[in-house]
Amino acid sequence: MSDEQVIELTLEQTGNYEFRVRFDGTAIPDITTDETAPLGSEAGPNPDRLLLAAVANCMSASLLFALRKYKNAPDKLVTKARAILERNEHKRLRVTRINVDLQLAEPTAALEHVERALAQFEDFCIVTESVRQGVVVDVSVRDATGAVVHTSHA
Repeated sequence: MSDEQVIELTLEQTGNYEFRVRFDGTAIPDITTDETAPLGSEAGPNPDRLLLAAVANCMSASLLFALRKYKNAPDKLVTKARAILERNEHKRLRVTRINVDLQLAEPTAALEHVERALAQFEDFCIVTESVRQGVVVDVSVRDATGAVVHTSHA
């Protein structure tokens, strides 16, 4: 038996560089994507921003999953992410690095088995672990005191 899963979507051009994205087979509402000026009119996020959002969201959900796995009920998590775009040897822009900073709402001392959760949460993130095959993704986690409690550079 295969563990293979398939995700499908359909893009339909609705403007110059604007597309409606339909997530086939789901009740998820359509979204609009668009390029930044001067190509597009920024009617929605462009692919760079979607990639950054996907990595940040996946890391956030993975951290919450890992903490909850050890019976924690963390308060609201705030995540900041930044993508670095640089030109390659062919003068084409590429996402070369992503920085993700996750901010816990409580001090780590208030969380059960936090060391174990922090040691494994990145492995749960499908998107980041896939993106890391070609883009450096740096991750840091801070607790409510501002202390850095986890970092990785891969």
